[in-house]
Amino acid sequence: MEHDALDAGEARYELVISVDARRSGQYSDAEKPRMRERIYRVLETAFAQAGVGRDAVHMEDRGDGVLVSVPGRIAVTRLLGLWMVEVHENLREENRSLLVPLGLRVAMHVGPVRHDSRGISGRAVDLTCRLADSAVARQLLDRERADLVLAVSDSLYVDVVSAGGKFIEPARFSPARLALKEGEVSAWFHLPGRPAPDIGPIAPEEPSAPVGGPPAAPVGGPEAALAAMDAALAARAAAAAGRRVDDSHGDGDDEDDRYRAQGDLSVHRNNVYQQPVHIGRVTGDSHRKD
Repeated sequence: MEHDALDAGEARYELVISVDARRSGQYSDAEKPRMRERIYRVLETAFAQAGVGRDAVHMEDRGDGVLVSVPGRIAVTRLLGLWMVEVHENLREENRSLLVPLGLRVAMHVGPVRHDSRGISGRAVDLTCRLADSAVARQLLDRERADLVLAVSDSLYVDVVSAGGKFIEPARFSPARLALKEGEVSAWFHLPGRPAPDIGPIAPEEPSAPVGGPPAAPVGGPEAALAAMDAALAARAAAAAGRRVDDSHGDGDDEDDRYRAQGDLSVHRNNVYQQPVHIGRVTGDSHRKD
C-alpha cells in the first residue's frame, strides 16, 4: 500500500483488523510455520473472494497472527459482511483436514491510524488488538467450540453494524463490557453462522485461588502430609476437650494445655473404644495387630 503523500505525523481514518490464532503457544516450532501459512491462506483468499486487492490493504505479520489496515475508499461493510463470510468458510475448509482445528479471533475498529516505514500505530490499533486478545473473545471461542469469533468496537457497531447490510445481521451480535489496560470499554461479539452468543459470566484470565476453599496440599511429600494430618487430628481432639492448642504462646508451665503432633505421634484422651482398634501406621515388614 503506497503512502508517499503521508507523513508519519499524519493520520487517516481506516478500518483496523487484528487476527490472532487460538492458543498459539501450544504449537511446536515445527508446527508454527504451517499454522501461519494457513492463516495467510485463509485471509488472502478471502480478500480476493471479496474483491479487495491484496495491494490495497496494509498487512503486518504478528507471529501468531496478522494486523491489517484498510483505507477508507474500501467500504467497511464489505469487510464486515462478505469478507468475514469468506474468512469463515475458508477456515472451515482448512479445518476439515486437521485433528486440532485452527481457531481465529478477529477484531475490528475504525479510527485514526498513522503509517511509517515500519508499520502502523495509534490508539485505534491498540484497541483493536486488545479486543482480539480479550478474555471474552478467548473464552467464547473455546466454550462454544467455534472456528471463529469476531469482536467489534462499540463505535463500529453503532455506526455500521447496527444498520445491517449484506451478510451483516446486528441481531447476531452480543454486547460485553471489557476491562482493558486503558480502562473499561464496550464491545460486541459475533460467532459467524450462529445466533447471538450468550456472553454469560467470563472468568478472569488468571483466576486466583478461591477464598475459603480447601487448603493447598502440604509441601514436602507423603511424610509431610501425614504429619499435617496428625497435627490436625490432635488439634481437633484438644479443642473438643476444651483445651487450648497453641505452640507459640503461653508461659510453658502447663504442658497439658499444649500439644505438638509430628510424624507418627497420635494424641488420644478420654476415648472409649467398643472393639479392638489399631493405632499408628504399619511400616516395612511389620504385621498389623489389633
